[in-house]
Order: sequence, then structure tokens, then C-alpha cells
Amino acid sequence: MKIAFVGKGGSGKTTLSALFCRHLTASGHSVLAIDGDINQHLGAALGLADDVVPPPMGEYLAEIKDYLRGDNPRIPSAEVMVKTSPPGAGSHLLGMEDPLWSRFGLDVGGVRLLATGAFAEEDLGVACFHSKLGAVELLLNHLQDGPGEYVVVDMTAGADAFASGLFTRFDRTFLVCEPTRKAVAVHRQYQGYSAEFDVALSVVGNKVTDAGDADFLRREVGADLLAWVGQSAPVRAMEQGHPFAIDDLDASDRAVLDQMKAVVDATVRDPDRFLAQMHQMHLRNAATWANTTVGADLAGQIDPDFRFGADLVPAARHGLGGAAGARGGAG
Repeated sequence: MKIAFVGKGGSGKTTLSALFCRHLTASGHSVLAIDGDINQHLGAALGLADDVVPPPMGEYLAEIKDYLRGDNPRIPSAEVMVKTSPPGAGSHLLGMEDPLWSRFGLDVGGVRLLATGAFAEEDLGVACFHSKLGAVELLLNHLQDGPGEYVVVDMTAGADAFASGLFTRFDRTFLVCEPTRKAVAVHRQYQGYSAEFDVALSVVGNKVTDAGDADFLRREVGADLLAWVGQSAPVRAMEQGHPFAIDDLDASDRAVLDQMKAVVDATVRDPDRFLAQMHQMHLRNAATWANTTVGADLAGQIDPDFRFGADLVPAARHGLGGAAGARGGAG
């Protein structure tokens, strides 16, 4: 299952996404975590030292594109592949044991962590963070995950995810919401923007201190509210750099993580809808900017006969580079 954590900046979405990853791993599941937030704090929340970071995928976009396109004749080069380019016959579909995860990921307590990378000095004033998120969208478009496998993405704050088609790439989206007017305003934005795309949205309240806070969330969020958590001494200690194990959590907090996993596992997946939305977003981006940028009609990249569920296709011609692989590429 592909899972997103979103919410207002400072709501605690990174902390909750890290706790959820640890909970899944402790339950014996394969977990791939992707830090897609501009602040890049997921590694620290998982327990990684501040000076240890995964290779920034946003800087190796051309290499990633070349790997994913494989022998797809509709995408003859990485230069004509954009962030919304869909897989087709010959594309390299990704399983959870793909070499790409070792190339760009680090093992953190059993969680495989990848990161888009933060803004570099040369990005300031000339680039937007969504150009780095293109790697995440491409990976999710080409991922074929199976039972007992989970991909968790810590997304950008607020409603920034709607600047691309990335918000449609998930089976379940958790919106972390404090009991404040600003936080529930982000929920209303998400609810409104995602309505036509049938996004499976659940709200998890955070920093709930009393019954009044809980009542506020019930009143403002309605049926989307799944559960809530309060202040946690073990979590605060973790955020201050102290060793942390998932069993350190209070029983009530572990119960919330169980509820979250249950709603994820109960989500009905529709690979045909997932693919149709992918094609819709690709056509929209092609018409708006990508055709002009690339200098070609990218509608032809859609393979009408492709369906998810076939055997994984190896990349026959294109392997992964080393640490100094090709960087950059169009969005």
C-alpha cells in the first residue's frame, strides 16, 4: 500500500509518519519510507544521525528516468521523460527488492529510507521544490508493491501536494491535524481539492490535550476523523535525540497506530483507476507545459494496452550508476 502523510507545517506529520513506519516494521512488514518534505526531517525522526543522509534523488533525476524507461519504445530517452510519464511495455517496474532502493536508500532500523534532497544553494531563487518531487512521482508510477509491503511518503506541508499529480498516487492519505482553525483549514483544502479524484483521506488528530480538543476536531473534521493522540513523553524524548523503541509508546498511542494500519489494510485498491488518473495527469501536464518544454507531443507516451499486474520487467539496457551518476533532467 502507498501511504501519504500530509498536514499543516508543524502539525507533527513527520513524527507520525516515522512512528507508523516503525510500527509496520515491528509488525514484520517491508517498509519503504520517502522523505518528500522540503525540510527533510524524516531521517532524524526515524533515528538517523543528523550528518547521515541518503543520496538526494532529486539530483539524480536523469539517472532515475533512464532506469525506469527501460526498453519502452514510447520513451526513447530520458530527455523526453517527465515526472508524469507513465509506464508501458518495456518499462522497468519496481518491486520492493529492486536495486534502486539500495542505490538511493539507507536502512534505518529495518526501514528503507529515501529522500528527495533539500534545496541546494544553486536552487535558491531559480527552482521550485516540486522539481525534486518529480522523482517521487515517477517512482510511485512505476512501483508494483505486493501484499504486506508498504510505502510511506512524508509529503510537503499544507496543500502544496496539489501543485502536481502526486496527491493521486496513494492508496490512503493521512492528514495530521492539530485542534486549531489553521489546521482544519488545511483539511478543508484537501477535502475540496481531492473530491473529484476519490482520494481516500483519514484525519489523525495530534496534540489533543483534553475532551474539548477532541470535540473541536469531531465538529470541524467530521467523518474523516479516524483517531487522535496527545502529548507523549517518549516521543518528546525521541525528538530530543534519545534512543527510542516503538514499545516505549503508551498503549493508547500504539492502539492509534493499530487503527491506522487497519484502515490502510481495509482500503480497496483499484489499479485501473490508479492508471487512468496517471494518464489524466500526464495529459494535463503535457498540454500545459511538458510538450513545450520537451518539444514533442507527450500524449504518445501513454501505452493503451499496459496494465499493472503483469510480471516485473527488467531494465535490459539501462543499469543504475554509481554515486556520481547523471544528475538533473526536465521536471
